[in-house]
Amino acid sequence: MSVLDKRGADPRHPLPAKSPEGSPDTTAGGTKTAPERARSGRRGLPLILNAVSVALGIAIWWALASAGFKLPTPPEVVSRAGTLIGDGTLGADALASLTRVLIGFALGTAVAVPVGFLMGWYGILRGLIEPWIQFFRTIPPLAIIPLAVVVMGIDETPKIFVIFLAAFLACVISTFQGVVNVDRTLIDAARVLGAGDATIFARVVVPASTPFILVGMRVGLGSAWATLVAAELIAAQQGLGYRMQNAQLYYDLPTIFVGLISIGILGLLMDRVLLLAERGLTGWQERR
Repeated sequence: MSVLDKRGADPRHPLPAKSPEGSPDTTAGGTKTAPERARSGRRGLPLILNAVSVALGIAIWWALASAGFKLPTPPEVVSRAGTLIGDGTLGADALASLTRVLIGFALGTAVAVPVGFLMGWYGILRGLIEPWIQFFRTIPPLAIIPLAVVVMGIDETPKIFVIFLAAFLACVISTFQGVVNVDRTLIDAARVLGAGDATIFARVVVPASTPFILVGMRVGLGSAWATLVAAELIAAQQGLGYRMQNAQLYYDLPTIFVGLISIGILGLLMDRVLLLAERGLTGWQERR
């Protein structure tokens, strides 16, 4: 009889009771194990920190406004937001801006991903396309506005175009880097197993590049929102950027703050959607 068997047979050294799953950390009642509780605590901690950060930021803002800085207080901004929501102005402006950003961002991403793949996969196309990408990256999208107005007019097209350009330039470089950084060992292993170029591209390159693409999309989304205010200077009649520029003429600080906060909230929500998509598509990736 082994030592463990003797301890189990000896009433002075009983064996610990095991749960149905065989884990001493899990009780028969189905309560969480210690590692599960630790993971749950870690998941809840960022939300608590986010709430503390927001509360602290509002408190600092309020303190600065009360100290004499030329800032509206949070109640003044909330009151103005209620007025703009009540008369439908904020909803119409937010919808107009969101539509422009979504169209420009979607078009920019849809073009950037295949162009980035082509640049990374084919050396000839990389040599032909990369100089132009780098050239336009040095030109701020806002500098394109005068040209866009002259060439495209003053309707929605130039507004969407400059947003498209901002999103495209941010996403195409990230996609390109994702393709060229694919581990060569994976490609060679696939070739040894008899995979052709199409299979390697679909089963190796695309999955390995997905994290880079999603990061580029998040950066492109930020660039799209950053370009929005300037884009809405092009003869716009609605939009958060237009409303803020109009409020500037009358020194209407609460309205400007409402526009800023609205853009920040919409951008944050869209970024969180992309972050959820990233976690779903790259579940195989090790995270910290």
